[in-house]
Amino acid sequence: MDAAAGANPHATATPSSSPGGAAVIEKTTERVRKPSPRYKVLLHNDPVNSMEYVVTTLRQVVPSLSEQDAIAVMLEAHNTGVGLVIVCDLEPAEFYCETLKGKGLTSTIEPET
Repeated sequence: MDAAAGANPHATATPSSSPGGAAVIEKTTERVRKPSPRYKVLLHNDPVNSMEYVVTTLRQVVPSLSEQDAIAVMLEAHNTGVGLVIVCDLEPAEFYCETLKGKGLTSTIEPET
């Protein structure tokens, strides 16, 4: 057996040289793209439109919001002055914000911290 191990040193050396393999794995994880920055779409308090209109509009503009979520956002904006609608990538955030504005609601976006 010793002769076989000596005849093929790479057979016993390969498993023990795993740090080389780990370096390759680390390099591949370094190449993974950073997640894109996320943005908060904010709804500001609206003394003009009815609460029902705000909830309906939120659900139309952001289809992923349930009725309960839309009510919660509307109440948060009503009670605190601003409500968090959704956190998403920049492009959809801009779309949601502009669409809400187009329907008469005050909305802004800001980077998620």
